[in-house]
Parts: sequence; structure tokens; C-alpha cells
Amino acid sequence: MQYKAFTRNNFDRIRAFGRLSQDQVRAIRVVSEVLPFKTNNYVVNELIDWDHYEDDPMFILNFPQKDMLEADQFNRIAEMIGNHADRSELARYVNEIRISLNPHPAGQLEHNVPTLKGEKLTGIQHKYRETMLFFPSQGQTCHAYCTFCFRWPQFTGMSELKFAMKQANLLVDYLRVNPAITDILLTGGDPMVMRASVLEKYIDTILGAGIPHLKTIRIGTKSLAFWPYRFLTDNDSEDVLRVFRKITDRGINLAIMAHFSHQRELSTGAVQEAVKKIRSTGAQIRTQSPVLRHINDDPDVWATMWRKQVDMGMIPYYMFVARDTGAQSYFGVNLPEAHRIFTEAYRRVSGVCRTVRGPSMSTGPGKIRIEGIAEIRGEKVFVMNFIQGRNPEWVGIPFFAAYNPDAQWLDDLVPAFGESEFFYEQEYNKLIEEDKSETENRRKSVAHF
Repeated sequence: MQYKAFTRNNFDRIRAFGRLSQDQVRAIRVVSEVLPFKTNNYVVNELIDWDHYEDDPMFILNFPQKDMLEADQFNRIAEMIGNHADRSELARYVNEIRISLNPHPAGQLEHNVPTLKGEKLTGIQHKYRETMLFFPSQGQTCHAYCTFCFRWPQFTGMSELKFAMKQANLLVDYLRVNPAITDILLTGGDPMVMRASVLEKYIDTILGAGIPHLKTIRIGTKSLAFWPYRFLTDNDSEDVLRVFRKITDRGINLAIMAHFSHQRELSTGAVQEAVKKIRSTGAQIRTQSPVLRHINDDPDVWATMWRKQVDMGMIPYYMFVARDTGAQSYFGVNLPEAHRIFTEAYRRVSGVCRTVRGPSMSTGPGKIRIEGIAEIRGEKVFVMNFIQGRNPEWVGIPFFAAYNPDAQWLDDLVPAFGESEFFYEQEYNKLIEEDKSETENRRKSVAHF
């Protein structure tokens, strides 16, 4: 199959289905001014149930919905479009909304971007000791965009909100001076939009450096769900698989971090064949997704996904909580409900499916899992734990938050038992202040130069 992208610039292709009302077309047009919209012919033809599309999870996952914006925001943009407002005026208002949607949650821009020899490495994030994220500049788009995406600023054209780096040599230099790093995660966007020849240049640079402490290369991708033909019939599909083999032949673990949000994404012959092709290279495929209202807020969906993924040879890895960014108000599930969904799904599968961890919040201090809800000393509490932390010493220490039935994120919680702060907060705040001080000193140095 040949890849064809649909965006609001060529929306007539989709409107030709004749299923969308004028109000729905208008809503997509308005919301896509703020949240990026892009889908493709595979999603439209093979994943969406057009007979029931208004409630279809694949439709909602790809097509912006009216309620993803606040009513006053939606109405003002609609009015500006209807009145043919100046594009610069519309852009200013749209950017105001984007900034209000917390475009870089958990301190991604302020606290996760490292420096090397005084230079800020804007295509790298290094939050956890062992794992470094790398954003290759040619991989900062996707085959189709998820409407919940927490990295939506990558696709809006606001360059000040974007992570990207071309120079793999800087990546290698940073690796050399950080021997604790064992894992590189290539992310985006989606690295699998890159041509195989571009991907291979990055991989050759990394492998050629002979970094002894590098044990795993991860590639984060939605391509198996939204364009499995990337590994089957694209002109360079075989070259992509050859690059994967090059990694595993060197004795380095290759983990494809595949995003699947619903079992429909596992249902086609194309994705099943693509999974076989990738696994034949020696790569592992690990699966993850946030729990999302309107998409997968049902234990049956998760139990079915995990069982099917294991049947296909993949490893269930994470259930996340929807991040506090973008359309969280539309997709967000409160923490008690997220815990219920995870627990009920977990109970319905066998041990081989129970490799999955969750529900997990990727917060500023680290990945925090809701372990349970309990009553301790007469107080109802959330029992929590760090899966990963800015300080690795935080991992494995249980801590407690006062039960809040409406909480959707860590910021909605307070310590239990009358404590004034969580055990990690004092150290975390100190780390953040040190980051701010380093950033300010670097700014003053550059200004003086």
C-alpha cells in the first residue's frame, strides 16, 4: 500500500466519505488550529469503523473533537475563521491557547535538557541516570497524529517548543562523558518516518563509537499501529530491517517501544506481519499507552490488548496516566478509575501478560506508579512508588497521598497523615533550583560573550 497523508490542508479527501456533517467538519477545522491533525489512508480505510464513527475510538484517536478545547476557546477561533480574521491575529490567539495547555509537562524543556561544554543539547533529554532520549531532527513528525499526544508541540510549527538535533556526534560525545547511561531512546515525533539511510547514519555513528557501557537502543514508534507497511512494502522496508539486524548482530539489545492504544490497532494482517518481520531481526517489541477516556477506559480493552500482544510475541510494558498537557481535560481518567481499570485488567490475564506496569504518571520527579488504594490508621490513601526517579535512590520507597477521588495527576495530591511534603520534595526542589541556577549562569555567560 502507498502511504497517503490527510491533513486539514487536504481535508476534501476525507470529507468525500460523505459521513461527516458540516458541524463535524467545522469542529475538526477549528480544533486543528490548536492541536495538530494528520492521519492516513491506512487508518481511514482499515482501522476506523465508519458505520459507528462518532463513538469509534480510532476516529477519536485521530480526528480532533470539539470538546478538546474549552467552549470559549472553540467559539472564538470559530468566529475568527468565520470572519476571515487576519492570520497573524488568529495565530497569536492560537499560540496563547497552546502555551496555556502546558506544552512541556514535567519540566521537559527546563530541567531535562543537558549541556556539554557549555552548549545546551536541545535534541537530548537526560532525566533518569541510565536512559537518555535522543530526538533526531528528521524524525519530528509521525505517520498520523494521536489527538492525546503529549508531544504535540513538536508538530505545531512553534520552533521554540520543539526538540530536535541533527548531530549524532554530539550524542556520542555526551555518552562518552556519562558512563552511567546504558540505554538510548530514539524518539520524536516518530523516528520511523526517517528514511532507512538516515536512520542508518545515526545508528552507524552510535555503533562506530564503540561505547562499552551502551547496552540497549530503544526506538519509540507508533508506526506499527498507524503504518505497519513501513516494515513491509515501503521502498526501503528491507533496509530498515537490515539496520535493526545490524544493531542486534553487535550484541546490543534493540527494543521497539510500540504504542498501541486499542485492540483494533492489532487486528489487521499488515500489523501482524510487520511484528513478525521486526522480531525476526532479533529485536524485542514492548508495548505501552496511556489510559484514555473515550478510547480505552475499560478493563476488557486492556486485557484483550495485553493477551493479543503476548500472542503476537510482544511484551506489555506500561499503562500510563494521560499527561497534564494538551487535551487532558477530554482524555483524562481520574486516578482511582485508572487504578481500577489496571487492576481489573491485570486480574483477567495470565502471568505471561503481567509484565506491564501501571498506572504510571511521568511527573517532574519521576515515573510514579499508583500501587494501590488502602486504609491506614483510619485514613484512606493512595499507596505510591517510584518506578524511575531523578534520584535513583527514591525508587522502591513506598509513600502515601491523601485519597482524592477527583485527582488526575500528582499535582492534585497532598501527603497523607498530615505530613507537609512528600519524602522526595525537598531534594527534588533543590535539584530544580540547581538546574535554574545553571541555566541562568549559562545565559549570562552567553550574553557576556
